Amino acid sequence: MTASPAVAERARAAGLDASRLPRHVAIVMDGNGRWAQGKGWERTRGHRRGAEAVRTVTTESVALGIDRLTLYAFSSENWTRPKLEVEFLMRLLDDFLVGELPTLTTNRVRLEAIGRLERLPARVRATLDATRAATAGNDAMVLCLALSYGGRDEIADACRALAAEVAAGHLRPDQIDADAVQRRLYAGDDVDVVIRTAGEQRLSNFLPWQAIYAEYVSAPALWPDFGASEYHAALREFQGRQRRFGGVANA
Repeated sequence: MTASPAVAERARAAGLDASRLPRHVAIVMDGNGRWAQGKGWERTRGHRRGAEAVRTVTTESVALGIDRLTLYAFSSENWTRPKLEVEFLMRLLDDFLVGELPTLTTNRVRLEAIGRLERLPARVRATLDATRAATAGNDAMVLCLALSYGGRDEIADACRALAAEVAAGHLRPDQIDADAVQRRLYAGDDVDVVIRTAGEQRLSNFLPWQAIYAEYVSAPALWPDFGASEYHAALREFQGRQRRFGGVANA
């Protein structure tokens, strides 16, 4: 697809090739707590500053014509964190959903969420549902928040759905293939690049199925310091890779 003049200009200014930008970017937002502790502050201050970085990366993704941005906002393992920190993160999520609605609306961003959302507090679920409904008609980009999300949970839930359909006689076992599994995932969109901040290089149970052919980029900046220039650098690294998808590179 040919980039619009505005996207082409934005990409050129960032040193990017507009014709080779990823369609789906996924980010593991790491380093909020370390950022705050390194400054002698409470970890919660890092989480709040990290929420501001989400706005920056979201609006820059829209400007670059990215179709889908998936952010690892709260993992299934994060429930084991101290109770007060979890409660703070849930309040921050609720505040974010309310406070960022004007930004999502202005930039025509549709909000989605994946994960075992039933574990979220009722108030957060209600706000999430309201924000999704309010942005349902937006068509510039999808911002997908992975909340109470675990990649193994997602695959297990897809398998459970398939097993139920087989048991009900709606599906034969020989009809189960990779496409059948992918259609029953929380979100079946393949990922082009996974960016992880804070110099970390682990997948951490994030989109293991969708990211099977993704390029992985480890960005040194802690998430609160991950701005437009750091994002551009990660995308330039992605564009420097030669994607083969199991095949042979062109000569």
